[in-house]
Formats: sequence, C-alpha cells, structure tokens
Amino acid sequence: LALSAVNAMLPDEFLRAFGGVFEHSPWIAERAWAKRPFVDVAALHRAMVEVVQRASPAEQLALLCAHPDLAGKEAQTGTLTAASTNEQQAAGLNALSKDEMSRIAELNRQHRERFGFPFIIAARLNTKDRIFTEFERRLALDAQAEREACLDQVYLITRLRLDDAIR
Repeated sequence: LALSAVNAMLPDEFLRAFGGVFEHSPWIAERAWAKRPFVDVAALHRAMVEVVQRASPAEQLALLCAHPDLAGKEAQTGTLTAASTNEQQAAGLNALSKDEMSRIAELNRQHRERFGFPFIIAARLNTKDRIFTEFERRLALDAQAEREACLDQVYLITRLRLDDAIR
C-alpha cells in the first residue's frame, strides 16, 4: 500500500487493512484511524502505540493474551495468523526437535502461570536459541517489568508488520 492510499481510507477500509496488525486486536486500528493523515509509517505506528498506551490495563492485558504461545497449539494446528506463522518460521520455531518442543512448552506454561499472559518476542528478529535464552531471562523479571517487555515486543512486531504492508 502507498501511504496516500492509507490516508484516504474510510474507517472500514482502514480496519480491514490494519485491524490485524496488533494480534486479534482490531480496536487499536479502529481508534488510530482518527489520527490521519499520517506523514509516514512511523507516524501511523506511533498513533497505534499511543492507542495501546492510553488503553486501560484490562485492554492492554487482553492485547497480550491475544498473542499465541510460541510453537504452541495454534502453530501445531495451523491456526496462527499468516503474520505469526511467518514470524515463528523465520526463527525456526516450526522445526524444533522433540526436546526443544518439550522445553518451549514448559517455558510457555511457566510464563503463563507466572504472568497470566504469553511470552512475546519479535520472533523473526531472533533465533530459536536466542528465544530460549530470553525466555529464561525474562521469567526472572517482576510482573510489571515483564508486562512492559512484552508490550515493547508487541510494538516492535507491529512496526515490522506495518513496514511490510506500506511502501
């Protein structure tokens, strides 16, 4: 898409185009539409991030909970979004050994149990080994620090997705 086309979109067109940028959270695009025109992709992304930052803690938690577990059930059943599938494949999470699958399943379980939402990382910018290392490091964080780390990763993921969509 060209940025001029993005700025000319009606609300329903904008929602169709960008409602999935933030995983299963179209409310972010819906609220960001009003901030048009965007001078560049960074401005669009900034508007979307501001929506999340101004959202209630419950809405932020719902956003985090909308993300799938890494190499989890959705990946195994083929029900991930296309973007998540590509991102997890880029990190090699679709080709884990049996031991690695057991390890990531246990880390996913520990993270959800400790924090109440899935571990989130910009998978396509990481290798599976780096992801395992980050999992272990971040399990030691306090709840607020991990929530912020996950939101920061969401912002990174969504910026990459917007860069892919808009030229």
